[in-house]
Order: sequence, then C-alpha cells, then structure tokens
Amino acid sequence: MSRYLLDTNILTAYLRGRSKVVAVVDPWIAADEAATSIVVYGEVVEYLQRLSDTAYAHHLGLLRGLLSQRVYPFPLTYAILERYATLRRSLRQPYGAGLIGDIDTLIAASALEHELEIVTTDSDFTRVPDLGVRLIPRADLK
Repeated sequence: MSRYLLDTNILTAYLRGRSKVVAVVDPWIAADEAATSIVVYGEVVEYLQRLSDTAYAHHLGLLRGLLSQRVYPFPLTYAILERYATLRRSLRQPYGAGLIGDIDTLIAASALEHELEIVTTDSDFTRVPDLGVRLIPRADLK
C-alpha cells in the first residue's frame, strides 16, 4: 500500500540516479509504498525535454517503465479536483497561509485524497493544512 507521493524534483532525481535520493526512495519502491500523481508525470516530461534526443528517449523510457510497474501514478479524479478547489480556497489570504502554484495544489490534493505523505524539496507544501511533508535537502539532488 502506498505511503509516499513522490514530487517532481524527487522523481526526476531518482531517474537521474542521484545516489542520496535513490537510497531513500528504493526501499519505498521495493515495499510498494511509493506513488505519484499523473500531474508529476507531465512536469517530469517537461524537464526531460531539455535533454538531448537520446537522453530524453532513454529517461522517458525509464519513467514510463517505473510508472507502469513500480510507482503508481494516481490520475486526477472528481474527488481530487474537489479537494483542489477546497484547498485553494483555504489557502487564500487573509485567512490562509497563502496560495501555492496550481500544479502543486493538484499534487497536494492528490496526496491528501490518498492519505499519502509528499516527498519533495519544495517547502511551499508545508503551508498545506493536514498534509504530511517529508522535505529532502536540495543538496541531495546533486
């Protein structure tokens, strides 16, 4: 059963073989505890498109293989989009902690809907009420 939702920066670092991220994520994958959002897939593909054609094709194949066999990409559903709307309203000033980006809000809504802890380097997620956040130092992505 999934326990962790891998954010874009973590999934990208994993695909690029960053040893500190691989050391953290591999046990979760082996235990079937890692998932992501289909929105993260889009962000990772955008990142990969900056690579050479050969590197892009290689990493895209790795990404698709990982998501088809070991890390489930949760699709967007009515429930997630309703949670997204509620979350956006709750984060608005003057009463909320301040909005985060729409994509990050969708990712957070997915994690909340599936009761997952998000694994990320992005501290913006800490502003989301009731969201479990595991922050990985940016230095670990290198």
